[in-house]
Amino acid sequence: MNTATLVTFVLYLLGMIGIGVWAYFQTRNLSDYILGGRRLGSLVTALSASATDMSGWLLLGLPGAIYAAGLSEVWIALGLAVGAYFNWRITAPRLRVYTEAAGNAITLSDYLTNRFEDNSNLLRVISALVILVFFTVYVASGLTAGAKLFEASFGMGYEVALIVGAVVIVSYTFVGGFLAVSWTDVVQGLLMVTALVVAPIVMWMEMGSVESINQTIAQVDAKKMDWFAGKSAADYLLSISFFSLMAWGLGYFGQPHLLARFMAAKSVADVHKARRIAMSWMLISMVGALAVGYFAIGYFVGKDAFELLSTDSEKVFIVASQVLFHPLVAGFLLAAILAAVMSTIDSQLLVSSSAVTEDFYRVFYRRHASDKELVWVGRCSVLVIALIAVMIATDKDSKVLGLVSNAWAGFGAAFGPVIVMSLVWKGMTRNGALAGMLGGALTVIFWIAFKEELGGVFKQTYEMIPGVIVASLAAYFASKTQTPSQNMVTTFEQVDRVVKQS
Repeated sequence: MNTATLVTFVLYLLGMIGIGVWAYFQTRNLSDYILGGRRLGSLVTALSASATDMSGWLLLGLPGAIYAAGLSEVWIALGLAVGAYFNWRITAPRLRVYTEAAGNAITLSDYLTNRFEDNSNLLRVISALVILVFFTVYVASGLTAGAKLFEASFGMGYEVALIVGAVVIVSYTFVGGFLAVSWTDVVQGLLMVTALVVAPIVMWMEMGSVESINQTIAQVDAKKMDWFAGKSAADYLLSISFFSLMAWGLGYFGQPHLLARFMAAKSVADVHKARRIAMSWMLISMVGALAVGYFAIGYFVGKDAFELLSTDSEKVFIVASQVLFHPLVAGFLLAAILAAVMSTIDSQLLVSSSAVTEDFYRVFYRRHASDKELVWVGRCSVLVIALIAVMIATDKDSKVLGLVSNAWAGFGAAFGPVIVMSLVWKGMTRNGALAGMLGGALTVIFWIAFKEELGGVFKQTYEMIPGVIVASLAAYFASKTQTPSQNMVTTFEQVDRVVKQS
C-alpha cells in the first residue's frame, strides 16, 4: 500500500479511537453506556441508525452482488428502502415513547418484559438469547468484511487481518459505549455517503457516457443488464425470487441495533426529523453502491484486477478505490469501507453486551450491582462476544452477504412481528410475544438448516418470508389465550395519544 494511503487510513482510525476516549468521560452510568442517556439529536439519530444499518454490506456485499449477478439484484435495495421508510414511520416514534412509558426500558428485552408485565422473565431470557445467537453471526459477517479490507489493502494474511480489524473495532466500543458508537457513526455515515457519490462519478467520467457504459457491459455479459433475470417482467415480479429479494425490507422492524437508535432519541419530534435525514442518506448511498457494482462490470474487463474479482466480487469497491484515485483519496475511500464495517459491529457488540449485563447478570446474579460494576461487565462482554465472532469468521470463504442475510432474517422474523404488533395492537399479550419470537426464530433456523435438502421452492425462498408469516400467526393466536391487564391497555392508549399528537 502507498504510504500516503496508509497515513490517511491510520489518521482515520486514531480519530475514531479519540472519539471513544472522549465518550468515556461522558459516560456516567449504565443508561449512558447502553443508550446514551436518551439524548441523541435528530442528526445523530439519523446518521447513527443509517450507518449502523448499512454496514460492510453497502460497500462490499451490494456492489459485489451487482457485479457478479447484474441488475436483477437491485430489488434487494428497493425492498430495503421500502422497509426502512415504514420502520421510521411506524416503529420509531411509537417505540421512543413506549420504551419510556414501559418502566424507562433501556434494552429491547426490558421493553418486552415491561410492556407485557412478564414477571416470569421468560421474555427477557429468550429475547436476550436470540440477540446473542444472531448478533454473534452478524458480528462475524462484519469481521469478515473488515478482514477482506485489510487483506486486500495491506497484503496481510486473512487471519492476521481478522485479528487487527477486530482489535481496532472493539477498542473504542469497549471504552466509550453508546455515545462513542453513535458519534463515530456520524463521522462514518458522512464518510460512506461521500465515498459512494465520488467513486461512481469518477468511474463514469473515465468510461464516458451511459450509452458507452451499457455497450461495454453488453459485450461482457448482456444478461447482467436484465432487471428480470431472463424472465418477462410479469413472470419475474410474481416469482419467489422477486419476493425473496423484496422481503429483505421486512427485516428492519426487528433489528435491535437499529431499534436502539429510536429508543435513544431526545424526543418524538427528533425522530420525525431524523427520518427525513436518514431516508435521504439511504437513497443516495444505495444508488451509489449499485452504480459502483454495475459500472465495474465493464470497467475492469482486460485489467489486472479482473481475475481477482471473478473469484471474489465483494472486493470490487476496494479495487476500484485503489485503481481510480490518488493514494490520499484511496486512503479516504478505504477508510469509508472500514467505517461501514465498524459502524455496524460496534452497535451489535454493544447491544449484545447489554443483553448479557442487563438481562442476565443484573436480573439473575447481581440485582443490586452498582452502575460502575455493570458498565465493566458490559465491557468484558464486548470482548467475549467479539472473540467468539472472530472464531466464526476464520472461514475466509464465507460471503458477507450470506452471513448478513441469515442474521437479518433471524432478527426480522423473531422480533419484527412482535415489536410492530406490540406497538399497534393493544390486545397483544405475553403469550403472543413469546410464541411470535420463538416461532420466528426457530422457523428461520430450520429453513437455513434444511432448505438445501428440501430443494425446489424451499431453496429459492428467503427464510425471512416463512419466518415472518409463522411469527405473525403465532403472535396473534397465542395472544387470544390471554386478556391484557387494565394497566397494559391504559399505557397503550396513553402512548397512542402522545404519538398521534406529535
